[in-house]
Amino acid sequence: MRLDVSSADCLVLTFKEGLLSVIAHDLQLRVATFAITIDERVWRVEASFDARSLRVVGAVRDGVVAFGALSDADKRTIEQNIVRDVLHTERYPEIRFVSEAAQARGDVLDITGTLTLHGGTRTIVVSARQAGRGWTAEVRLHQPDFGIRPYSAMLGTLRVQPDVTVRVVVPGAGG
Repeated sequence: MRLDVSSADCLVLTFKEGLLSVIAHDLQLRVATFAITIDERVWRVEASFDARSLRVVGAVRDGVVAFGALSDADKRTIEQNIVRDVLHTERYPEIRFVSEAAQARGDVLDITGTLTLHGGTRTIVVSARQAGRGWTAEVRLHQPDFGIRPYSAMLGTLRVQPDVTVRVVVPGAGG
């Protein structure tokens, strides 16, 4: 099975912290360019994500995207900061995941593999859960593990938490 933006969704969720976090936003980002190949017979997954293609969907309030909370200019500024100051995509344009093993645990499939991000490679476990006819895979990443310094502003009084959540949603047939 081959997936891309036309057949799946890849979201990144960031969370604010710091003294001035009340004026900031948790964010939902979408990866606009990616390719995922899944061999379901052996649960082998290979995925490539274009780090330059992260787009701001919107601010998140109480777990729901508040679409009007950010102007288009705010979104572009956030995207530029991510590309230039956080992910350094000029040097590290590709994020890559290759699975090594998969193990069923109840209704969850734990997929172990290597993630290459920002020049660092680490073993991670992605948990995939069947959602109706589709699947939702999710992993929490600690940015410093990959040499990424989480975004901060105003002398660190406004910053992004070091952990982000990455979610890939593969809708089922007709979904």
